[in-house]
Parts: sequence; structure tokens; C-alpha cells
Amino acid sequence: MLKNSLSILESLLLASGKALTYKEASKLLECQEDDIKKILPQLEEKFNKADSGIHILVNNQKIQFVSNPDNIQVLKNYFQDELSGDLSKPSLETLTIIAYRQPVSKEELEQIRGVNCSMIIRNLLIRGLIEESTEKDSLTTNYSITMDFLRHMGLSSVKELPDYDKLNSDENLAKLLETTGHEENK
Repeated sequence: MLKNSLSILESLLLASGKALTYKEASKLLECQEDDIKKILPQLEEKFNKADSGIHILVNNQKIQFVSNPDNIQVLKNYFQDELSGDLSKPSLETLTIIAYRQPVSKEELEQIRGVNCSMIIRNLLIRGLIEESTEKDSLTTNYSITMDFLRHMGLSSVKELPDYDKLNSDENLAKLLETTGHEENK
């Protein structure tokens, strides 16, 4: 097990923004899954207090940082604007790219748009318009549109989007993404 395992696990949970399995955590900490189980009570003792804004959830061999359930009303008020307001132009642009290029990684989105997309992705996930999936081989997170997106748009398939075949198979964009990806791997 790595030195400062508790600190490293906290950082991983914060940075990932999603649940980590014991298996993922043990691989990253270079330890056994039982070692993860042994340090979880320390995390729960540290965070799961009434005066802590961060709590840790443990369920089905997964761990995740969440906000303190006592603060739910303030959080609902904060996110209500994000959920009920119109989508911004950058959000619509990002959603369009995801719809036409899915599944697409955050890195690919940022290559196409030329700007950081973290907050936009978070907003679209919260609204239920996109969903994420992780490739097991590379642990790359990809984004795709949801059934709610199709239902909201009145579509039965993403292929009903205007010029879908042309834009989904844009060879120039595919070459750009492939070239840029190779340069980053060097």
C-alpha cells in the first residue's frame, strides 16, 4: 500500500466525482481490496459528521464523496437555476457535438471546442441529457446522449438529427482527432 493512502484515496474520490469500486481504488493505491475496507472507517469518521459538508457513501463495494444530506435544500436551490433555465450557447454546442459524435471523451470535446468543458458536462449530466460510461481497458470516460434527450427532441433515433450521416462520419474531424490523439501519446 502506498504511503499516505488515506490522503491519496481522498484525492481520488474528490477528483473522480463519481463512485470508485474497491477494485479501482486498490489498483491505484497498489494494495488489496481488504486494505481499502480497512481504511474506510477512518474516512467515515473524518467526514460523516454533522458539521462536515462532505460525506462518504459506501455501497456495493463502491465509495463516493457526496454532500452532507442535511444541506439538501440549499443545494436544491442552487441547482434549480441550472436545471430549469435555458441551455447556454456553449452547452448547446457541446450537446450537439456529443449527439453527433457519441461516444466522445472529454478530451475530444475539448479538442473540438478548444475550451475546457468540465462545467458544461456536469450541467448536462445533472439535466439528464447526457450520460457517461467508462471504457474498462483505458478507464476513459465517454459521453453519449440519453433517452431523455431523444424524448425531449421528439426523436426516436439519433440518426433523425439533421445531416446526421454526413456529420457523424466527417472524415476531416476524425483525422484531426486521430492526429491530435497520436501527438498527445508521444
